[in-house]
Amino acid sequence: MSRLSNPATKVQPKPVATPTPMPYTRYQPHIPLALSERTWPDRQLTKAPRWLSTDLRDGNQALIEPMTPSRKRRMFDLLVAMGYKEIEVGFPSASATEFNFVRSLIEDETAIPTDVTISVLTQARADLIDVTARSIIGARRASIHVYNALSPLFRRVVFGLDEAQTITLARQGTQWVIDAADKYLCGTEFGYEYSPEVFTQTPVDYAIEVCNNVMQVWQPSSEREIIVNLPATVETCTPNVYADMIEYFCAHIDHREHVCVSLHTHNDRGTGIAASELGLLAGGQRVEGCLFGHGERTGNVDLVVLGMNLYAQGIDPGIDFSNIDEIRRVVEYCTGMKVPPRQPYSGDLVYTAFSGSHQDAIKKGLEDLEAQAHDCGVGIRDIPWEAPYLPVDPADIGRSYEAIIRVNSQSGKGGMAYLMKNDHKLDLPRRLQQEFSRLVQARADAEGSELSSERLWSYFCAEYLERRTPLEFQERHTTATDDVTSIDARVSYRAASMQLKGEGNGPLSAFVDSLRLLGIFVKVLDYAEHALTSGGDAQAAAYVECEVGENGDVQVVWGVGIDVDITTASLKAVVSALNRALEHRSF
Repeated sequence: MSRLSNPATKVQPKPVATPTPMPYTRYQPHIPLALSERTWPDRQLTKAPRWLSTDLRDGNQALIEPMTPSRKRRMFDLLVAMGYKEIEVGFPSASATEFNFVRSLIEDETAIPTDVTISVLTQARADLIDVTARSIIGARRASIHVYNALSPLFRRVVFGLDEAQTITLARQGTQWVIDAADKYLCGTEFGYEYSPEVFTQTPVDYAIEVCNNVMQVWQPSSEREIIVNLPATVETCTPNVYADMIEYFCAHIDHREHVCVSLHTHNDRGTGIAASELGLLAGGQRVEGCLFGHGERTGNVDLVVLGMNLYAQGIDPGIDFSNIDEIRRVVEYCTGMKVPPRQPYSGDLVYTAFSGSHQDAIKKGLEDLEAQAHDCGVGIRDIPWEAPYLPVDPADIGRSYEAIIRVNSQSGKGGMAYLMKNDHKLDLPRRLQQEFSRLVQARADAEGSELSSERLWSYFCAEYLERRTPLEFQERHTTATDDVTSIDARVSYRAASMQLKGEGNGPLSAFVDSLRLLGIFVKVLDYAEHALTSGGDAQAAAYVECEVGENGDVQVVWGVGIDVDITTASLKAVVSALNRALEHRSF
């Protein structure tokens, strides 16, 4: 008889683990508004709100390294191209850099489309408002956004103002804006926005009183709109409570028909998206936020997710997300911040199933859509979308189906990436993993056998490292000044030796420029590098994702280069991508 089956043996239970309680009693719950006849839960979103991007202001001020003027301009151009009509471009009274950037947009007559309104933020101070107004002289359409904090905590701790003094400041700030506009902005289609800052921690009736006082000064009318922004400066309540506050505010504010109620939610509780959506149901008409949710602390509301949530419900967001990867690349370049792989709609992994059952369901769903389209005599994108695990069609935002139904740890991707890193020290970027795993899967399907690490490495070398045609890199010489790098590269192209010369802001861009002499267009979309070994003869690996074009034929491919010199490795990586694209062959 075993010890456990002996009735005389008593099994002692393990002690219960009791964690030391956290000091939760230090925190007070947010007291909800007593709203007995709310109507927003019965409403449904049927159209997109007005959008305001604050990437160049709120998003920029939250970066470890703020954007340079050139990167801010790149971000502005992206926002315009995506379709944003209201863009907060800076805080011009904060610094000469901010002021000069706003001026550069206005003075470049091609920068701001005629239907785009730029906005600038300032505190309620006469000197700052004067500087702010001067920054937008000559703009066709512009608004000044003034804020002051109303919450009891901020009034007591930060500003030392009572309720009456705070109202006076809000009225004075509005009058200072009117005076500055009369002085500087006679030729501008001018608007005004006021924010009762820290709205969610302010008694709503007091916030309404302050805003009504502001409007007594501004005198809104059908020709003189006022935007009242109601920010969850610090998210302290559940989204339904925020919606109650918005509905109550909308029901009691004066001149409601001339007020655009704007929402500016932060994400301290992780519910900024929900708060904005419920706030729109409750009467909000405009949303302020940043692409991918950048901003102070946990960020502003994510404009991409909000817009795509509408799209997934059959509502036109009014914004173009059809090339989500290009949007992500530009934002990552401008901000220096990576978009997480699980970010809704835009992350690298959000349309990839690692589970075999998920993968099978998605595959069958796509096959069902194809069958429906065939029966109707139309394309797959011409029928209503419905597929397991995929709320939207990845093709609508520029993604392919291949990574969705073929790439996962069970079918090769996860194991392939592990072996490449563990055995060969190559840490492949995610999208390169996807590309290579498709090639490996095709070889595995053809051979019907298990792939060893050695065979995986031989496939990788043949595909990325050993191609020598039509272009072979031989040597290069570079020179650099403060702004320009020049390259003189010796190559063999289609068996002919030649010299290529080019210029750029670094060796890589200079080499890409030199390839135009061959009639080849190369655009580097993504770049990564790392050391393979240590010591004086250490090798490095470089990875580039390139758009390669020749005679109108354009492909997006990855290339890999390995060399003791990281610059040479990066040039070899470009050659690798170019050869793969031009040879038009894979496994």
